[in-house]
Amino acid sequence: MRTGAISTILGLAALFADISFAHAEVRILASPGGQVGPFIELFDKVRESGGRVVIDGPCLSACTLVLSMVPGDRICVTRRAVLGFHAARSIDRRGRTYAEPEASEAVLEAYPAPVRGWIVRRGGLTSRLLLLRGRELDAIYPRCR
Repeated sequence: MRTGAISTILGLAALFADISFAHAEVRILASPGGQVGPFIELFDKVRESGGRVVIDGPCLSACTLVLSMVPGDRICVTRRAVLGFHAARSIDRRGRTYAEPEASEAVLEAYPAPVRGWIVRRGGLTSRLLLLRGRELDAIYPRCR
């Protein structure tokens, strides 16, 4: 297992521990993404807890599933927030990466309409990383207080 993957897993484990209390706050400081499963489990727990999500740094790839799983009125962003989107892809047993067009379409449809519109206006989900930040992000999600 790569060091980055271990860091991500440890970071997710720490977040799981932090959301065991009702109405906890989850702060995303830097997430490079990773496998979808752990993010779905985490954000499902956040949604159920009633807690809020503070995006306070890069939230890339699978991390952006938070936008589909936690109600938008419980998400806020700081000036450091950056959301990164790309098409879904999988890695086979030999380490080869391949596109998952059906999964990309499902993820795109699950994003809130303003996010989906922003992605579509920039050419949709492709292998290229699209970065949503600054004024464009502030127009969709409120700044954290």
